[in-house]
Amino acid sequence: MSDALPVTPEEIAEQSIAAAEAGAAILHLHARIPEDGRPTGDPEVYARFLPVIRQRTDAVINITTGGAATMPVAERLAASARFKPELCSLNMGSLNFAFFPAAKRIADWKYAWEKDYVTGSDDYIFRNTFRDIETILTTMAEAGTKFEHECYDVGHLYNLAHFVDRGLVKPPFFVQMIFGILGGIGADLENLHYMKETADRLFGRGNYRWSVLAAGRHQMPFLTQAALLGGYVRVGLEDSLFIERGVLAASNAQQVEKIKRILAEMGHEPASPAEAREILGLKGSDRVAF
Repeated sequence: MSDALPVTPEEIAEQSIAAAEAGAAILHLHARIPEDGRPTGDPEVYARFLPVIRQRTDAVINITTGGAATMPVAERLAASARFKPELCSLNMGSLNFAFFPAAKRIADWKYAWEKDYVTGSDDYIFRNTFRDIETILTTMAEAGTKFEHECYDVGHLYNLAHFVDRGLVKPPFFVQMIFGILGGIGADLENLHYMKETADRLFGRGNYRWSVLAAGRHQMPFLTQAALLGGYVRVGLEDSLFIERGVLAASNAQQVEKIKRILAEMGHEPASPAEAREILGLKGSDRVAF
């Protein structure tokens, strides 16, 4: 849906470095099969861009364990297990993860696999069972990797509280609240306040750090509101392909620059990678395996 989306390892590295230069302290990374853009969890593909990014920026590298809803958990976890990053994402519950309405806006498909993948999402269940979550937590514990705990709905906060109570997640932990995905909690500002209030009640304000991402047109307004409430923010082409109404973003870095300008008007400045590591209690880039 956008020519700006990085597909090859070279493009992923280039856009990651540019986003860091624009002010992003953390780079959340997925991989794609270079020939046709299909999502992949293959560590060999990650190996083609992770070292390049690490050599050219000090940003925290955050590898997905979400991958794609069609991947088994072993494939989703493979890259993190091999490369032992400072941070990886972790989806905190199962949900209907759907984006099939987007098919109505596409006249010409770039690759043969895309149409079935998009239209078939009306039948996707993004599986993240308690066993799946525990597998990821315990696999990455020995590596000292921490998590971007992705919560697509209120129940996912309660799932996270379950693992906190069991001692598998320890403060300070990082909660990413996600709004506007079809199948998850809607992008209404009332829901933002409710998610934050629920997290405060479950975890205690001093025990977690929180951020917000919002899908599509909700991205910038929601992030601005989250910052006003004391949260951190995530932008990127994974979450929205646009930079303003009807205008496709030229890159991930362009979105970083825009939210940085908005928040600067409110007296905020971006954390450096070193500050992000301190805020989130990360192990440091010298302890990764790439």
